[in-house]
Amino acid sequence: MTIAAQLPFDQRDPLRIAPRLRELQARGPVHRVRTALGDEAWLVTDHARVRRLLDDARLGRSHPTPESAARTGETLFDAVLGGFDTEAADHARLRTLLQPHFSPRRMRDLRPRVEALTAGLLDELTGHGPPADLHAHLAVPLPILVICELLGVPYEDHDRFRAATADAAHTGDPDRSRRGVRDLFAYGHELLARKRAEPGDDVISRLAAAEDIGDEEAAGLSMALLFAGHETTVVHIGLGVLLLLANPEQWRALVADPGLVPKAVEEILRASAKGTGGGIPRYAREDLEIDGTTVRAGDLVLLGHGAANHDPAVFPDPDRLDIARPTAAHVTFGHGARYCLGAPLARIELQAVFTRLVTHLPTLRLAVDADTLRVRRDALTGGLAELPVRW
Repeated sequence: MTIAAQLPFDQRDPLRIAPRLRELQARGPVHRVRTALGDEAWLVTDHARVRRLLDDARLGRSHPTPESAARTGETLFDAVLGGFDTEAADHARLRTLLQPHFSPRRMRDLRPRVEALTAGLLDELTGHGPPADLHAHLAVPLPILVICELLGVPYEDHDRFRAATADAAHTGDPDRSRRGVRDLFAYGHELLARKRAEPGDDVISRLAAAEDIGDEEAAGLSMALLFAGHETTVVHIGLGVLLLLANPEQWRALVADPGLVPKAVEEILRASAKGTGGGIPRYAREDLEIDGTTVRAGDLVLLGHGAANHDPAVFPDPDRLDIARPTAAHVTFGHGARYCLGAPLARIELQAVFTRLVTHLPTLRLAVDADTLRVRRDALTGGLAELPVRW
């Protein structure tokens, strides 16, 4: 099969998925592509197949020969995870260890705290006066405050780990990414040592006390949770506000009925066009067929969750924001055994943000034209660089 596209995709409009990705999706569900590093991979763009493959045990994050595996990029989060023979058992072990911290009861207990933090940050935003950068005043600090409390990370360290995660996830400078990885791991080891000396009721203390996890694994997992636990929510807050304000009839509907916020959050999670990569990376653990295409063991398969969330066969007129749309089928948090543990936390944060915004700032509007907003093109997760607003 010929190479259909070169990654990363060029996404200039933060409100829509990349035009080239849309073209590929219209041509079929499986495509041969080349990653940013020049490696070949399979890109799956069809919702039904992406959803099924997300829970297919024939695909994994490890590779029998990591040194020769195709890769999507140079960042820590593009790395091949080991080990190949123990992947399923390792994943089940870590999920069992972490699940209590993301249980429904713990999330319910955390909701009032998230709502209080949101209220405080919005008070600071309004105190600043319009225009104000909602990205800097709300989208960034709220997820950091929340994940710090959950993981047991001192918030006063946020400048340090925020800089390290930004470096580690930088897609345009391999040396910068490697430096960020080193800084993150060093910080992770420091936190483990602190938690062993003074344990608390938090995730990192639990990892530090676990007998079947080595320091390298615990430090790496802690930092991965720190990154994933705040960075993706930062992106969804910013893009969600932009989507609503760029569709004023949807904003007005939410202002008129804040009870629609949970449905609006699901539509925002579906519709947010973030990142320019092909999708979630997986490696074929054995030969398999995807829609008649033979994928060989060891091949890199990119599960295009962004394309899947914009599949017109499942979401009619997918580029249109519709807060009344049934969106239970979106795959933003994955599907099946690897469904994101932090999904309930992200939903709580997003619901708190949009409930507070529509009830306390009903006249909120963009302070600049949407097409002038800067998108973070060198960041793995994409998203906005700023979001000036008025009210």
